[in-house]
Amino acid sequence: MKAPSLRSILALTNNLLLVYVVYALCRIIYWAENMSAFPGFWSQNALVDIIRGALTFDTSAIMYTNVLYAVMMLLPLRMTTGRGWQRAARWVFMVFNSLAVVINLADAAYFPYTGRRTTTTVFSEFANEGNLTSIIGVEIFRHWYLVLAGVALIVLLWKAYRDGSSPRYTSPVWFYLTRIVALVAFAVLCIGGMRGGLSHAVRPITVSNATQYVSRPAEAPVVLNTPFSLLRTIGKNVFATPSYFATQEELEAVYTPVHPSTQLGDSVANGTPNVVVLIVESFGREYIGALNPDLEGGTYRGYTPFVDSLIAQSATFRWSFCNGRKSIDGMPSILSGIPMFVEPFVLTPASMNTVSGLAGELSHRGYTTAFFHGAENGSMGFQAFARKTGFSRYYGRDEFYASPATRGEKDYDGLWAIWDEPFLQYYAHEMSNMQEPFMTAVFTATSHHPFRIPEEYRDTFPEEGIPMHKCIRYTDHALRRFFYTARQQPWFDHTLFVLTSDHTNLSDHDFYQTDIGTFCSPIIFFDPSGRLLQPGIIDAVAQHTDIMPSVLGLLGSERPYVAFGCDLFSTPPDSTWAVNYLSGTYQYVKHQLLLQYDPVADKTRAVYQLSDSLLHNNIVGQRPEQASMERELRAIIQQYMSRMNGDKLVVTTGGE
Repeated sequence: MKAPSLRSILALTNNLLLVYVVYALCRIIYWAENMSAFPGFWSQNALVDIIRGALTFDTSAIMYTNVLYAVMMLLPLRMTTGRGWQRAARWVFMVFNSLAVVINLADAAYFPYTGRRTTTTVFSEFANEGNLTSIIGVEIFRHWYLVLAGVALIVLLWKAYRDGSSPRYTSPVWFYLTRIVALVAFAVLCIGGMRGGLSHAVRPITVSNATQYVSRPAEAPVVLNTPFSLLRTIGKNVFATPSYFATQEELEAVYTPVHPSTQLGDSVANGTPNVVVLIVESFGREYIGALNPDLEGGTYRGYTPFVDSLIAQSATFRWSFCNGRKSIDGMPSILSGIPMFVEPFVLTPASMNTVSGLAGELSHRGYTTAFFHGAENGSMGFQAFARKTGFSRYYGRDEFYASPATRGEKDYDGLWAIWDEPFLQYYAHEMSNMQEPFMTAVFTATSHHPFRIPEEYRDTFPEEGIPMHKCIRYTDHALRRFFYTARQQPWFDHTLFVLTSDHTNLSDHDFYQTDIGTFCSPIIFFDPSGRLLQPGIIDAVAQHTDIMPSVLGLLGSERPYVAFGCDLFSTPPDSTWAVNYLSGTYQYVKHQLLLQYDPVADKTRAVYQLSDSLLHNNIVGQRPEQASMERELRAIIQQYMSRMNGDKLVVTTGGE
């Protein structure tokens, strides 16, 4: 009668192996759904490394989510062999593992908008959204095949499940002995699996550990799984201050984000310019023909004829990057000089710090400030962030509806926000009602999934290439109409315009799918007066966090402020730089090089020349600039983390 006493143990083993198979199938579906983002994944990575990494992270997630089920199967109690208990254990197994399937497959659809596995900050990100039901409904319809795949995997879990019930045992000693030994063995394996190893030298694995199993940081999401990413980020303090530099003096000598006050220029004294910042949803550099003269053998025309014409009259940067992959990353980077490191700033406890921004600094100069966003008031937390950083007024969907000069709800896209064309017209006219000088920012919304445009433009901007292209053409048209209206306003000629995107989006060119290509955003400064800037393409690196110090550099700043960027117009082109964070890896661009740094290993994993557009030739250790770039990047990281943890994102009256 000894064999029946092992039935629950064998059933548990069978069922956990079944979960591994399901996780592997979810990973293959995740890769297949987003294979364009992982070119050469199977050819450029060692299969053994992929399997090792996948098993490491899957084991951790499976141990966390199945620990209750395993304990129910291994408890040394006679009642656990009964059918009632085993039926309950089966439902526990099904609920937790079905949820894991749903989370993994849902994240496959969400990946194109984040470029990473989802973490717990997603709950904060969408906490203020009132249209989630509609959004989820649209995505279920668009990804019906993922729904079918999920149903099939859940059915597989149910059908292949092995029951652990068995008759009463005649040998209680054997029953209790095998159960106790099995429970102790599972506890040891469970702890080791959750941590990523049993050695005392092993630190609990985190999301960033995935980069050691792949050749590119952007490929880390394939090795990870979403339940692990969620579990590993629950209640975590994302900002840990490293000790790369022993003293504050040594750190400050390498890098400081504090910008000193500057005198007002003659052009400002002769008439204080207004400032208008246009943050265009997902308007990546790839879509703009004027910024891609060599693409497709020099024949590429892009999808933005108006923006191309605007660039001919503007100061624009050839190597321009965003600092994050989400809209909530773009706001702090563009308007407050705060990049996204580890997690979106606005979703972390550090968002409670005292923060200033372009609006806050200019309001001290007497500027009227206002932020415009055509979505539901409070959406994405933009209203709260705008107020926190110095915007005195906020114009959202409610204000648009209340305006007698608009068509109200007729201009709502039915899902996200007001269509770009009517909202930008509203924006242009509202600025004419403001006292000058003013500083305003607008965040558009149409160029976004589910990639819809107004019905009246379906024939004007038909489907072409990828679904995003018709949206880009429509938004480019909306920008043309905005500038046409703005030119008729009395404030136009003495206004500095800044145009950029919050992040990138769908791509159909290999370069824009690389680790650095996914961060390529336009940064365009347009000065109609010609007093502040001369037009031209500037062969320098630029990033979102440079916008605030560059504008304040042109206009002058009466007091010092904090921004993790540089004044592009007073910094030599070979000294500008950009930084972003990708799947546990920091990317630092300078000297026409891209450096990829692993903070966990404190090691540079790769260095590429920017001219190596597809990042094929890793020249780590071969360029003399690498040492200085590593030192500067470490200083940027330490300054960022220490200021986040020490609430030092503004310069106080008494200094730091």
